[in-house]
Amino acid sequence: MSISLNPQYSDIGKGFVTQYYALFDDPNQRNSLVNMYNNELSFMTFEGQQVQGATKILEKLQSLTFQKINRIITAVDSQPMFDGGVLINVLGRLQTDGDPPHDYTQTFILKPIGNSFFVQHDIFRLALHDMA
Repeated sequence: MSISLNPQYSDIGKGFVTQYYALFDDPNQRNSLVNMYNNELSFMTFEGQQVQGATKILEKLQSLTFQKINRIITAVDSQPMFDGGVLINVLGRLQTDGDPPHDYTQTFILKPIGNSFFVQHDIFRLALHDMA
């Protein structure tokens, strides 16, 4: 087994998060996020609903009805993975349309493909605690 930790993992994580949210937060560009996912090897779990593949992920993104997003990123923590990939965890706060602001966490795993990456795993969850 060859171990190839990517020494640029921190810069890759921060750069990816900047690019991803620039596209996600613009409703006119959100659909272009599909290009970051693989048609078979990508998973997204959004608020507990899991979908697989770029086509299903695009359907999920298109189902999001909010237009305006105010986002504050508190922290981007990245770790190198043993296959050259990057694990990224984002902590932040966002407000959509007229809703109150909510804290959120999002985790990505970027998988190397050639001299680039695709999003293999993407987990998003608002930090809402149902205490009922």
